[in-house]
Amino acid sequence: MMAPEALVITTAIRARPEEIRQARVLSASLGYPYVPRGRLNLDDLCRQWDAAGAVVVTRERLILRLAGKEFFFHPGLAQLRIRALRAGKTDQMVKAMGLRAGDRVLDCTLGLAADALVAAYVVGDSGRVVGLEAVPVVGTLVRYGLKRYRPGDAAVAAALRRVEVVVADHREYLPTLDGESFDVVYFDPMFRIPLRRSSSLEPLRPLAEHAPLEPGSVAEALRVARRRVVLKERRGSPEFDRLGFRRVVGGRYSPVAYGVIEKGGDQLA
Repeated sequence: MMAPEALVITTAIRARPEEIRQARVLSASLGYPYVPRGRLNLDDLCRQWDAAGAVVVTRERLILRLAGKEFFFHPGLAQLRIRALRAGKTDQMVKAMGLRAGDRVLDCTLGLAADALVAAYVVGDSGRVVGLEAVPVVGTLVRYGLKRYRPGDAAVAAALRRVEVVVADHREYLPTLDGESFDVVYFDPMFRIPLRRSSSLEPLRPLAEHAPLEPGSVAEALRVARRRVVLKERRGSPEFDRLGFRRVVGGRYSPVAYGVIEKGGDQLA
């Protein structure tokens, strides 16, 4: 994982006092140095400070500039999936989770929050979706975006506001929870292994935690889940067998699949 000093926090060139203040707040909370932007472009700024990248506070969003690429929160494909659900189509993740209105969902690997957003749409106002993100800067960027992004779709807007972001490693967070405190616990470690190099997640990869999912974490998830634990992986991945997910479901032509362990059903070997 990238060291904290490898990033700096700055603003757009024509920053208002509010953006400068926000950048200083983020610097204090994340532990990255705040650097006044001046008139420098971002590449020159990073070279001057020997930084691998920068977090940029602008009027509209937070931007991570890393390896010549930019990342900022956008609901992306989650919007299309929500529209498809509203049209009566099947979402394989929702099916694997067995989601319904009022459910409590713990997403242990939040990433860009796409899956959490879809879950938040399905569980509705009476449900709850908590997303864990182990990398503080990623969690901060996503939390910022969830609060400030303004989609034209009211259903997507409502789902954005329902996702609770917790900056924490699931290996440390799960043991602190009461048993059966969530209906579904979800893992998506695919962020660590991209399906294609052009993935929109690629700018974040140097910051990621690359450790594989541990059987002990799945056991903790089973304790915390009331109904089931779900794992998203590549179709045919050996991770399903290694971690005890005997039931695997998903679309016939999809490159991904979902392992399901029902509470009281198939348990870890």
